[in-house]
Amino acid sequence: MHVLYEDNHLLIVEKPVNMPVQSDSSGDLDLLTAAKNYIKEKYQKPGNVYLGLVHRLDRPVGGAIVFARTSKAASRLADQLRRHQIKRQYLAVVHGQVMHANATLTDYLYKDRTKNQSYVVPSDHPQAKLAKLSYHVLQQNADYALLQVELATGRSHQIRVQLAHQGHPLYGDQKYGADVNQVGQQIALWAQRLSLIHPTTKEAISVTSQPPINAAPWQQFAKMIEAK
Repeated sequence: MHVLYEDNHLLIVEKPVNMPVQSDSSGDLDLLTAAKNYIKEKYQKPGNVYLGLVHRLDRPVGGAIVFARTSKAASRLADQLRRHQIKRQYLAVVHGQVMHANATLTDYLYKDRTKNQSYVVPSDHPQAKLAKLSYHVLQQNADYALLQVELATGRSHQIRVQLAHQGHPLYGDQKYGADVNQVGQQIALWAQRLSLIHPTTKEAISVTSQPPINAAPWQQFAKMIEAK
């Protein structure tokens, strides 16, 4: 358990890639259970450990994620999330050269839950949900671009589907970029920075988590990532 921040109210950890945030049909160990076990063992807590799930990361995505250690903290963090006061910044490596150095993407998404896949749809689609993000190009080469992405909304697969819709699927994304990615490649999306207001002290908390810069394709942008 790589802990980024911890006190009596919060637990912010680095989620490993390919670990589900909560239990699913795979039966694999999930991060929520692992985090509860960590607290139970560290503090020798009897019985069930409370840990509130505030937000999620897709299974193949690694990086910073926050859990609430009390119900009051969970409620206040959920309110921050609704008010867009929790800032979630990601690093992403996408295919192709990105034309605009800075941009805001606004789309409407529909999630097909039977396929676990999201689609960009017209705004008048009966199940459309607003999806908004902004990005900044940190560096690019002939094949790929390194983006810093900040979410304004938190829709399922949002970064992946919105960037793919722009013609720039993420490196390694089999779901939204199967025509340009190879089976077995690890998706290049990382929850790099998480900023929030402490639910009780009201202090500004910000943590950073870096992707594995020795692994593909991050190594192509290692110096830039280390500088961030």
